[in-house]
Amino acid sequence: TMINAGKYQGEFHIYCEKETADTLQIFCERTLTGKMNACIGKQIIIEVVEHKEERSFAGVDITFFDVFSSKMKQFGFMVKKAATTIAGSNASQEQGKEWKLICLGDEPFNEKNEAFVRDADWLLCESFCLYADRERYKPYEKHHSTALDAGELAQTLGIKNLLLYHTEDDHLSSRKELYTAEAKEKFCGNVYVPDDMEIIEL
Repeated sequence: TMINAGKYQGEFHIYCEKETADTLQIFCERTLTGKMNACIGKQIIIEVVEHKEERSFAGVDITFFDVFSSKMKQFGFMVKKAATTIAGSNASQEQGKEWKLICLGDEPFNEKNEAFVRDADWLLCESFCLYADRERYKPYEKHHSTALDAGELAQTLGIKNLLLYHTEDDHLSSRKELYTAEAKEKFCGNVYVPDDMEIIEL
């Protein structure tokens, strides 16, 4: 809609695995207007990526990986940013630090992806509820984890910063405090439980 109204410039790229790309294409064809569908393949580009495929965007390298979901094909991703070197008066100087960020998507960690996740500077991990509320929300039946599980995972894999998302919404006023405290029962690093639209500087 924004493209057709002249309010969006450039191309909009969607990166996903083939099953999602095919489903998205069919969904758009059957639900959107002809004018909207005309944008797909021109200004809106659906790009299929494979397991372990690497792409580069705006100075960072992204590697997509299969999260081995038992429900349907899903990908997570690894973002790596290398330290940059600038010329100094006497010798080159390092500007910024190298870091690695992992997003596990909408699934718990699978051991097949340990090589991607271990020792990451940032781990973005779904955390559906508190461990104490597991009987109420039944996270394991939904292929999700708890804040306690995420904290234990982060500690085991040597993560520096743990960010929790995809939580239930019944504890919004106290979610940040409650989820942080539970994750820290197992994890010694930094824990972030962002509110909607909160910005976190890496």
